[in-house]
Amino acid sequence: MKIVTYKVVAYITHNNQLLVFRHTAFPEAGIQVPAGTIKTNETAETAVLREAYEETGLTNLKIKRKLGVGKHDMHEYGRNEIQHRTYFHLVCTSPPPQAWHHWEEHTESGESYEFAFFWADLPAGIPPLAGFQDAFLPQLAMRE
Repeated sequence: MKIVTYKVVAYITHNNQLLVFRHTAFPEAGIQVPAGTIKTNETAETAVLREAYEETGLTNLKIKRKLGVGKHDMHEYGRNEIQHRTYFHLVCTSPPPQAWHHWEEHTESGESYEFAFFWADLPAGIPPLAGFQDAFLPQLAMRE
């Protein structure tokens, strides 16, 4: 039986660009957008803002809209997991840096991960995203 997890994915935009990142220590993880697990008793909206802040360090974010919900079997990534993901469009309310590095700290495990952030032009400049994270990009582009 597969493990079921509930996740959020943040498409953060500014000036018709999408925020993406690379894991500096794990380039094989591919290019991603901020995402993470919804905690017990946490709404998807609260989770996406928390995850976006923890991964990017940006405090100037607000939810523009919920884009949809998708279910993804992570078997091809070697995980016995079905992820139920809620995708959101977030916007920066003030000008963000053009590129930066940020460390996400995991207090439970004591680990930290360095992420290298940069902006990609919507829609044609978006690189392939890892782990089905591009599933709702068409909905983002349709409403942009």
